[in-house]
Amino acid sequence: MSNDPLLQPYQLKHLTLRNRIIVTAHEPAYPQDGLPKERYRAYTVERAKGGVAMTMTAGSAAVSKDSPPVFNNLLAYKDEIVPWIREMTDAVHEEGAAIMIQLTHLGRRTRWDKGEWLPVVAPSHHREASHRAFPKKIEDWDIERIIKDFADAAERMKAGGMDGVELEAYGHLIDQFASPLTNELDGPYGGSLDNRMRFCFDVLKAIRARVGDDFILGVRYTADECLPGGTGKEEGLEISKRLKQSGLIDYLNVIRGHIDTDAGLTDVIPIQGMANSPHLDFAGEIRAATNFPTFHAAKIPDVATARHAIASGKVDMVGMTRAHMTDPHIVRKIIEKREEDIRPCVGANYCLDRIYQGGAAYCIHNAATGRELTMPHSIAKADRRKKVVIIGAGPAGLEAARVAGERGHEVVVFEAANDPGGQIRLTAQSERRREMISIIDWRMSQCEKLGVTFHFNSWAEADTVQAENPDVVIIATGGLPHTEVLSKGNELVVSAWDIISGDVKPGTNVLIFDDAGDHAGLQAAEFIAKAGSKVEIMTPDRSFAPEVMAMNLVPYMRSLQKLDVTFTVTYRLEAVEKSGNELVAHVGSDYGGIAKQRTFDQIVINHGTIPLDDLYFELKPASSNLGEVLHDQLIAGRPQTAWRNADGKFQLFRIGDAVAARNTHAAIYDALRLVKDI
Repeated sequence: MSNDPLLQPYQLKHLTLRNRIIVTAHEPAYPQDGLPKERYRAYTVERAKGGVAMTMTAGSAAVSKDSPPVFNNLLAYKDEIVPWIREMTDAVHEEGAAIMIQLTHLGRRTRWDKGEWLPVVAPSHHREASHRAFPKKIEDWDIERIIKDFADAAERMKAGGMDGVELEAYGHLIDQFASPLTNELDGPYGGSLDNRMRFCFDVLKAIRARVGDDFILGVRYTADECLPGGTGKEEGLEISKRLKQSGLIDYLNVIRGHIDTDAGLTDVIPIQGMANSPHLDFAGEIRAATNFPTFHAAKIPDVATARHAIASGKVDMVGMTRAHMTDPHIVRKIIEKREEDIRPCVGANYCLDRIYQGGAAYCIHNAATGRELTMPHSIAKADRRKKVVIIGAGPAGLEAARVAGERGHEVVVFEAANDPGGQIRLTAQSERRREMISIIDWRMSQCEKLGVTFHFNSWAEADTVQAENPDVVIIATGGLPHTEVLSKGNELVVSAWDIISGDVKPGTNVLIFDDAGDHAGLQAAEFIAKAGSKVEIMTPDRSFAPEVMAMNLVPYMRSLQKLDVTFTVTYRLEAVEKSGNELVAHVGSDYGGIAKQRTFDQIVINHGTIPLDDLYFELKPASSNLGEVLHDQLIAGRPQTAWRNADGKFQLFRIGDAVAARNTHAAIYDALRLVKDI
C-alpha cells in the first residue's frame, strides 16, 4: 500500500472511503427538468472513474417549491427524481466511489420570479444583495412545512441509493436563521444562539428520524461570516461544537466568509490571482477544537497543497472540486505516479461564473468537462497516421497539436513568435492573470512527450506549409486587435494590447473605450492607473465588462476603485481628432440625442480582434475541402468528409480566433471536437 497521505483510506462511520480526496457539492447546471439525466450522470461518473473517494452532487438540491433555483439545479422535492438518482448512484458505486448529495432551502438567496413565483422566505425582511429579492418574514407554518420538506427530500435521496446527504447552511436558510444579521424573529427561533440554531437541529432531527443511523449526515456551514455583527469566529467555534455534540451528524464541512455579495462569494471561493487555500488553517483550527471529522474545500488546486492538508492533520477529507472539473482523473494519475500529467486548474472560474451567464459550467481549458457524452477526456488512437501541420501555438493551436499527437499523428507546428501562448501569453502579463500561462505550459509539456515538432520564429507562408506534404492543415493564427471602429481618427488611438504588452507607454489622462467587455479593457485600465495616470473606462453597454462576469470582476474592482478609475456606461466614442498635444473625443449615445466633446492625451480601444486569416485564404484553393466544415459531422463527432476540389492535396481547417473573436474555451473546444476525429 502507498504511504502517500492522500491515498490512505478513511473510515467515516460505516463508510470506507478509498482515499482522502473528494469532490465537494457543486451544481454544474446540467439537470434536465430538475433531474440528473444522462449528461449529469456522465459528468458525475467520470470523476468516480478517475479515482476520487467521494463525489457530492448538487450545489444544493432544492427541497421546497419556494426555494426555486436561480439557475438549473436539481429539484429534490420531485418524487420522479428517485430513479434518476438511483441510476447515478449505482454507476458511481460501480466505479468504487461513494456519493452524497447536498440539500438546501435557499431562503432569501433566490428570486420570487423563478419557478412557481412563490414569495421568498427568510427570518427577516432583509434583502440579499446578490439576488435582490425582498423576502417575506417566515411564519411558523412555513417552518413546519420546510422541516418536513427537508426530511422528505432526504428520504428520497436514501431511496435513490445515496450514501448520505449534506445540508447547505452557509448563506442559505439554515445560516439565515443562525446569523444575527439575518434573523429578526422572536420566540423559539430567534434571539439567543440556542434559538437561532434550533431550526438547523430541528431539520437534522427530522432527517435522522426518516433515514436512520446508517446514513451519513453532514453540514456545510460558515464558522466565521467575516461580517460585522454576524457570526464571528468565537460563536462559529461554539456552533461547531454544538453540531458535534448533537450526535445528529457525522462530519463538519467548514467554510469561512459570506456569500450575499459577489465580493463575499469570491473570498469564500477565491479565483486566480488570489491566494491558494486561504481558509485551510482556519478549517484546521475547527478540527483541532472539535476533534471531529472535518472536510474543507476552497481553492486547493494542486496535489501538493492537498497532500499537506491531510498530512498536517488540518482536515480529514480535502475537496478539490474545480481541480476535478479541469482534470477528473487526478487520483488515478497520482496512483500511476503521473502527477506531472495532471491538467492544472488555473482558477479562471469560467466554470462558476458561466453558470449564471451561460447556464452551464464549463472548464476554461478542458472542453470535455460537461460534455462527457460527446467529448473524450482520453483521446483514442487513429486508425491511420497522418501528417498534421498547424499554424499558430496559441491555445487553439496547442490543443490541436496535443490531440493530434494523442491520436498518433505526425504533428508539426509553426509559430511566428519566440514563444507559445498567443493571447494567453499577453493576458498573463497581469499579475492577477498569471496562472493562465499554465494552460500553455501544460500543453507544451504534453506535446513534448508526444513528439510534436515546433518551429518558433517561423512565419509560415503557403509554400512553407505545402512543402511539408501535409494530409491536414489547421490554421490557428488567432487575431489582431480591431481598432478601426471610429468614423474619424482611427490612426490616433492605440489598442488595449498595446498597453498590456508594454509596446505603448501609458498617457497621463486616458480614455479606454471598451465595447468588447472582456478582460483586456480592465487589464489595460489597471496597467495605466497603476502608472499614476487618470483613467476613465467608457462603454456603450448598460454595464461595463459584461464578458468578465461576476466573480472575476471582484479583484479588478477592488484594485480599480482604489486607483480612482471612473466608469462611464451608455456612451459611445464616435470619433477622435487631434488638437495640439491633446485628443478630442467625440462622444454620442446609442440612445440618441447626445453629442459631447471630451479631451484626453491618450485613447485606448478594446474592440476584440479581427481574424489573422491571410494564410488560410492563400491555402484554400489548394485544399480538398476548400476549407469547408460540415457542421452536422462536427456536432455528431464524425470525421470531416467534405470534398470540393479533386486536385486538393490536404484538408484545410481554421479554429479559434482565426475564425472570429471569441474566448479561450471556444478556441480549445474548436480544436478538441475537430481533431479528435482526424
